Amino acid sequence: MAVIVCLVRDRRSAELAQVRSASEAAQRALLRPLPRRLGSLDLSCTYLAAAKEARIGGDLYAVARTGDRTRVLIGDVRGKGLSAVGEAAALMAAFQEVAHQHATLPAVASALDRSMCRYLTQFPDDEALEHFITALLLEVPDHGSVARLTHCGHPPPLLISRGQVTSVPSFPAPPLGMCTFEQDVRTSHTFSFEAGDVLLLYTDGLVEARDSRGAFYPLEERLAQWTKCSPETLIERIQRDLHAHTNGALHDDAAILAVRRTATPHAGRLGSEGRPMADQKLC
Repeated sequence: MAVIVCLVRDRRSAELAQVRSASEAAQRALLRPLPRRLGSLDLSCTYLAAAKEARIGGDLYAVARTGDRTRVLIGDVRGKGLSAVGEAAALMAAFQEVAHQHATLPAVASALDRSMCRYLTQFPDDEALEHFITALLLEVPDHGSVARLTHCGHPPPLLISRGQVTSVPSFPAPPLGMCTFEQDVRTSHTFSFEAGDVLLLYTDGLVEARDSRGAFYPLEERLAQWTKCSPETLIERIQRDLHAHTNGALHDDAAILAVRRTATPHAGRLGSEGRPMADQKLC
């Protein structure tokens, strides 16, 4: 009996390892590693999946260079786990195309909305109405001290500037893929984003994570303690602190992306995986 139990356990462990390996490969294909430096930005990100066996879900992020500016997308597909992967992949693929084809963020958002509506037509009518994606679109020119934001039903980003943490004001519009709203309801908001400032973009799995008493993760309060951190160190601290807050039990996917503006656009050879040859932590 002991031998049989060991054989069954070993086989299940091997099957689980295969599932994890396949899901990690899929996640690397969908969420390709972002460069640490792009244009006038330093970047760092992480993805935390609620479905630990799958290690992949419906939260997403992507970046695109167009002319002398960088555009950033972060989004959250309704639902979690493998059922949301297809919609996340469709949106990221559409973003890489339309980010280069439109002059303004509202136009990019409208194009993404049309693309997702076309994608959702493959679902039965009763299911399509339940599918949508909240998203934020960010645009940062290489020169100047401003950035632009288009809000599609997503949690607003937090700005760390001169030791203070504030929520970036925006004008919410419907999520992508609702297919029942006029396209011209989407607008962009311009705000100050100076050299040294850091923007934290995230999905609601971060701020809705609860501890054993049911208290939400106090993101803004935590950021106030880490205002001098580099993007990479900031992400590392949030990830460790979130794990401690939830005791390792995350009930929704969470994507986190930190963006710091530099004084001048980066120019230099990237190392492996699209990363620079060297990087410094400033926290």
